[in-house]
This record gives sequence, C-alpha cells and structure tokens, in this order.
Amino acid sequence: ATKVCCNFPETIEKLPADKAVLSGSPIRKELLSGDKKAGLSFTGLSEDRPILMMMGGSTGSRIINQVLREALPELLKQFQVIHLCGKGNLDDSLRNTPGYVQYEYISRELKDLMAASDIILSRAGANAICELLALKKPNVLVPLSAAVSRGDQILNAASFKRQGFSYVIQEEDLNVSSLIQAVNEVYKNRSSYIDAMSKSKQSNGVDIVLGLIEELSQKQG
Repeated sequence: ATKVCCNFPETIEKLPADKAVLSGSPIRKELLSGDKKAGLSFTGLSEDRPILMMMGGSTGSRIINQVLREALPELLKQFQVIHLCGKGNLDDSLRNTPGYVQYEYISRELKDLMAASDIILSRAGANAICELLALKKPNVLVPLSAAVSRGDQILNAASFKRQGFSYVIQEEDLNVSSLIQAVNEVYKNRSSYIDAMSKSKQSNGVDIVLGLIEELSQKQG
C-alpha cells in the first residue's frame, strides 16, 4: 500500500489506515548537535539559573516581544532570558540587563542556544514545534490568532498540548500574568513534558521517511 507521511494525528486520521504513516517533520540535523557550554559562552549567561529562550522567527512577534519584556522584572528573579526578537526589534533600553540577552536573529549558533535553554517560548509553526519535540524541550506555545492566520498554528498547538508536549496560551490571553504562570508551571513540571516527548514516535522524521523510501524501493526492485 502507498504510505503518506504526515505531521499530526488530526491529519493522519483523515487518511485510509493502510495509506498513512505518522512520521513527524524532518529535522535539521545540525540542531541535534548543540553544545550547552558553547551556548553559554556565546550569550555570556551562566549555569546558575535556568534559561528561557523566546523564538519569534526572523520577523519576530510584536505581542510576544512586548509581553516578555514587560515580564522581565519578575522572570529574571528565577530565570535568565535569551530573546530572539526579530529584525529591527532590539530594545536599546534593555542592553546590559543582567541575565537578559537579545538578538535580532541567530543562525549558526542556534543549536547551541537551544542546548543551553531549559524552556522555549515560541509560536506554533509546524517546523518550529517539531524541532522542539525532537530536542525534547519543554515549551510554551503562543499560536498566531485565527484573526490573522489560517488557524493552522492553533491546531498545531492543540495537538501538542493534548499529547502532553506543550503548554499553550492563546494570543488573546497572553499577558504578563499568564506568561509568568505558564513559564513557572512548565519549569516546575518539566520532567513530565520531557517524558511525554521521549515517548513520541514523531521526533525522528528523517529516519522514518528514509526507511519508507528504502522499503518501497526494495519492494519495487
């Protein structure tokens, strides 16, 4: 039977049982080779406190940037913060804030920053959350509102929440209080999120897809 690779259970349930394989999204191999010490060295942060990293994509997220910065006085009491805020979104007034570093965009060093981070705050694009799953990073997701998107991030986030991979805040509910509560809860229960992600069969999409190709080629050969 023909096999179709999909990212999420909601999609695969719509396919005939003999034509569906849930593979997960292929992950950039370099992300799996991150070095925590290199990440700490690059950012100048320490091992003394856990690290929260916010990822908003190359253009950033205005609402998450704003709320995260408003929450800094409280967050920095317990966490250090790596803020990937997007092009043109640096805040000069926060330069040299102890425990806080901000970058417009990170490329080559991203794998090391991921390795150094204990919690990730992110949008809920399919590629981003599948990378979090592969790296088994406890996370807080803020999907794009349905008012400005197709709603796919809302579905992605709901799927990950239901499987125990993520804590979800809808954009309309995002504020300083809800963000601090989410970060504290995820960190407190981080082992349960890691356990749930460790049991997933979706975290190694590349190997699954390659295995299917090899299997089909052998049958057709």
